[in-house]
Order: sequence, then C-alpha cells, then structure tokens
Amino acid sequence: MRITLVGSRHFGVATLEMLRSRGIAVPRVVVADGGDRLALAAETAGIAVTVQASPKLVTAAEIAPDTDLIVAAHCHARVDRDALAAARLGGIGYHPSLLPRHRGIAAVEWTIREGDPIAGGTVYHLADRMDAGAIALQEWCFVHKGETARELWERVLAPLGIKLLAQVIDHARTHAELPAQPQDERFATRAPRTTM
Repeated sequence: MRITLVGSRHFGVATLEMLRSRGIAVPRVVVADGGDRLALAAETAGIAVTVQASPKLVTAAEIAPDTDLIVAAHCHARVDRDALAAARLGGIGYHPSLLPRHRGIAAVEWTIREGDPIAGGTVYHLADRMDAGAIALQEWCFVHKGETARELWERVLAPLGIKLLAQVIDHARTHAELPAQPQDERFATRAPRTTM
C-alpha cells in the first residue's frame, strides 16, 4: 500500500512513524509549512516533501503518483475532489470527536466547553464538506472532571487517533476497501475556533 500523508505537527509525525512501523510505503508527505516538524521528520527519513500551494487546499498535483490512500493527520486544508480521485481508495482523516458532533477546528476545546462527559475519535472519509464524510471507524472515551482540552488530547485522543487510523488502514490493506457509515446530520454540531 502507498499512502500520501497530508498533515502537520506532532500528530502528523506520530502518524508517519505508525505507517513506517507497519511497512507501509509513504512516497510523499504534503504540508502547509515547509518548516513544520512533519516536513523535517519526512526529510530525515528520505521521504519527498511537497508544500501546498495554498494552505487551505490540497490538489491532485500534490498527491504522489500511484497513491492508494490519502491520510490526513492534523490537516486543516480541504483535499479537493481531483486529489481524492487521484488515490485508488480516496482519503481518510482523523477527527478528535464523535462525528458528527463537534465538526470543526476546535473539537476538543468544544468538548470541554460544553461539559461533554464522553468524547471520542473518528476516522472518516475525506469529502467536499469538512468533517462530513462517511465514518470508517469510531471509538469513545470518558472525559475526566477538570481535564483541559490539551490534557484530553494528549491522554487519550491523540493515541486513539493513531490506533483507529492503523485499524482502518489494516482493513484497507486486507479488503481493498474502506468501511463507510454515513453521518447522521440530525446530530451535527459545529466547533469553530475558540479563544479558550
């Protein structure tokens, strides 16, 4: 399996390490900032790095040839239709909420702000609308009383994301397809950037 990884920061690096530890070929890493730690980790590993022409959009030209799957790991850009069509299985991303709840850039912050006793993570299909694609895999967790968004992310949501991505990728390797369950729009909520 050949995966183009689109992402940033620590979670992007952790995802890259998970992919490489499983013997998955990562011919290219796509980043919004060439100085990002994911770009540096990829260069150190001898992996080609492409910096997005637009920080808000990933295009087909930025996806490695013969890509089987695009994986978004801490990516805030939309992967356009042509880019998704360039990969045999399309693309998946990890979102730190139980989608369709808390769609948006500040899902963990809104989990804390709204006092949710339960949180979780979702691996979902990348689609035209952000965080709205079909669910491939989802798992919940408890939120500890008094926990901050950063604590929740570091304690459980980031490790959960790596675990869920690995499970979905293993499924794709075995079955040459991705699980897909449509999101129930009746339960969708937004999680825009907050000043918390």
